[in-house]
Amino acid sequence: MSTPSTTSGTPVGFDVTGAIRDALLRGEYVPRQRLVEADLCEQFGVSRANVRSAFQQLAAEGLVEIQRNRGARVREITFAEAVQITEARMVLEGLIAARAAERIGPDQAETLRGICADMAKAVADGELAEYSDLNARLHSRIRDIAGHETADRLIEQLRAQVVRHRFMLSRVPGRARASLPQHQRIVEAIASGDPVEAEAAMRDHIASVVEALRALEASGTRRVETSPNL
Repeated sequence: MSTPSTTSGTPVGFDVTGAIRDALLRGEYVPRQRLVEADLCEQFGVSRANVRSAFQQLAAEGLVEIQRNRGARVREITFAEAVQITEARMVLEGLIAARAAERIGPDQAETLRGICADMAKAVADGELAEYSDLNARLHSRIRDIAGHETADRLIEQLRAQVVRHRFMLSRVPGRARASLPQHQRIVEAIASGDPVEAEAAMRDHIASVVEALRALEASGTRRVETSPNL
């Protein structure tokens, strides 16, 4: 992450909340790690007031927890909570898919099918990281087409809270191959302008994520120590 190290080098209007959020999503901090105000002030070239304000916002988003007399630390999300978050996301993502099917145009349909074709190639080539990136791009493009700003904002907040669980799932053998046909079904429903099938396909896909999370918990996996971008 390229950030200014002194106040004089900080751009006007620098978003320290966004910078810390991005670092959290990249896995630069581990669950329960203490976030030291002085270190962040030096790293981003901002005041303690700026950092404290960022902590408050990130706590509201469920990414950070503020402990009395101990400061802030990265919030650890349990598997049980990750399941609940994903169940909530299932409803919102279904809404988004239905809305996208109602609004999609020919060029947008071609774009979705193109991403899906690239996902199939990534699976065939065993490129898990590429598949994960394309997966994120596909869901983002569907949200863009849907144009539902409130649902989009809520989904991003929910997804941010379970970033490490998503990374663990992406490393489960066979997970990408299992999810590919689910994404193909979603894309075809949206591209065909069928909101009922699009919503059903998306909800079925997210339901499979819930089941995969439960299976991951049952396997005894508790924490991943590697950055989710590797």
